Amino acid sequence: MTVVLPCASLAKCLRLVSPSGFGKASVASALYASHKMTTYTSHSPHSFKRLRANFSPAAIHPTKAYAVQNGSSIPPTSRKCIVLDIEGTTTPISFVFEVLFPYARDNVRKHLIATYDSDKTKDDIKLLRAQVEDDLKQGVSGAVPIPPDEAGEDSVIDALVANVEAMIKADRKITSLKQLQGHIWRTGFESKEIQGVVFDDVPEALKRWHASGIKVYIYSSGSREAQRLIFGNTTYGDLRPYLCGFFDTMIGNKRESKSYYEITESVGVDKPSEVLFITDVYPEAVAAKSAGLDVLISLRPGNAPLSEGHGFPTITSFAEV
Repeated sequence: MTVVLPCASLAKCLRLVSPSGFGKASVASALYASHKMTTYTSHSPHSFKRLRANFSPAAIHPTKAYAVQNGSSIPPTSRKCIVLDIEGTTTPISFVFEVLFPYARDNVRKHLIATYDSDKTKDDIKLLRAQVEDDLKQGVSGAVPIPPDEAGEDSVIDALVANVEAMIKADRKITSLKQLQGHIWRTGFESKEIQGVVFDDVPEALKRWHASGIKVYIYSSGSREAQRLIFGNTTYGDLRPYLCGFFDTMIGNKRESKSYYEITESVGVDKPSEVLFITDVYPEAVAAKSAGLDVLISLRPGNAPLSEGHGFPTITSFAEV
């Protein structure tokens, strides 16, 4: 028989996988990827079986072999946890920049005035003061001094608003800003002015992973409170029952490998490779990979284009995972 190998995506056409996990599709695709073959001719089905019996996809290209079947480089039986980014992965970037950020910017003064004497807002102001002091030392554009409390509430709020607006405009991934934004967004979600948005394939995937025993976590630069608000108030209802926890920048910067090491320690896996991280940001993918995690890059509408030769497997939908 003749098996034509038109491209490395042949597996999607044949859908022939053996009980061991490697069938004709896997063999053909891996052979193509490794040897650039276009046609393999065998005189009988038995010849192909003998070839397959002596064939080790992992020996040729383990990432290619598993990617054909699972969308990533580790077998599903080894995957115990999935960690998801939000912006550009579970949720359109447009929702963040066209809904969440403008809401926080437009309501920061109103929020600070209404909650100025609350413990949460006092803590928010304390964090912002520390951040702004550091920004002024570093010469960060848009940073203005925040006067002491003795200067009066109005003066303090004016300075806070100016700094927060500059931080939002620069899309800074800092805890002081993200914590305050989460508190402002809570008001919007509770009043139904805001409703969380996720891609259509996300709810079904979360349910499927949950049913199969895979623990799913969120890791975002947004505060944990903001994350819970988004997934607890989506257009598909409350998706939090399918999530096991939330990580934010308190555990570390998303572009630093030690942050992902801390996450693997927190979720209780035996080795980092049992965790799959999905993100749309290349530097985050690099950091996670260097910590030993398995990584997929999410290609969603509105995401920034990836450079050629980035070296990571990609998906366009969670249905592929």
